[in-house]
Amino acid sequence: MTTKKILLHSFLLITGLLTLLPFIWMISASFMADGHASVYPPRFIPDSFTTMQYESLFSRLNVARNLFNSLFVSILVTGVSLFINSMAGYAFAKYRFRGRNKIFNLLLSSMIIPSQVTMLPLFLMLKYMGLINTYLAILIPGMANIFGIFLIRQYALSIPDSIIESARIDGAGDFQIYSRIILPLLKPILVTLTIFTFMGTWNDFLWPLISLTDSNMYTLPVALSSLMREHAKDPELMMAGSVITIVPVLIVFLVLQKHYIKGIMLGSVKG
Repeated sequence: MTTKKILLHSFLLITGLLTLLPFIWMISASFMADGHASVYPPRFIPDSFTTMQYESLFSRLNVARNLFNSLFVSILVTGVSLFINSMAGYAFAKYRFRGRNKIFNLLLSSMIIPSQVTMLPLFLMLKYMGLINTYLAILIPGMANIFGIFLIRQYALSIPDSIIESARIDGAGDFQIYSRIILPLLKPILVTLTIFTFMGTWNDFLWPLISLTDSNMYTLPVALSSLMREHAKDPELMMAGSVITIVPVLIVFLVLQKHYIKGIMLGSVKG
């Protein structure tokens, strides 16, 4: 191995370790007793491991209910948005209709508008519909995503038109072509979008905070924030809450990691 490669690998290793340090400290601090995470210099290994922070967390919050809310909402939003985004992206890529490019460019231009700008009118619309403090209040804003439509459209452009035409000649309808031919070909980018959407919905804090008022409907980030305001000086308890929040999305990423990387690489080449 040349000196250049040794230096490069050493740099990558050190950078990786520095990136992991906050994550390692977070897990370690969650097993510390009260006050041990605030000492200087910070400790990366607890003097004695204790689960008291997790016990305190579960006793003060309805974590099981909040965890269910987060999982249910994240899975529901991910499933519905994948279905709608994939159909829209496929239509923009392969269907010829009047104003197609203008509509697509208009959608892309809306990406520059901060989401916070649309929150108030969206909240008022849902309030008039009587959907505030329901799961639909979280689902409706996430049913379609401009970035998701763009990703799928760019990927679908690489699918040969001859495949679709052959299916039509064989008598396949539009939905049959979409479900039996297009969706399997879109699998890599769909997995990538699944991770993006699930993580985005799971970690979303501001919109659930605005649209949910019943504590039984709170998602995990919102429930933890209410606890953290009361225990801002308890870093060990906050780290335990952070670990519980991170574990599900970490599992999803690890399970789909291979497909995620494949989708990113193929998308960068084909898009």
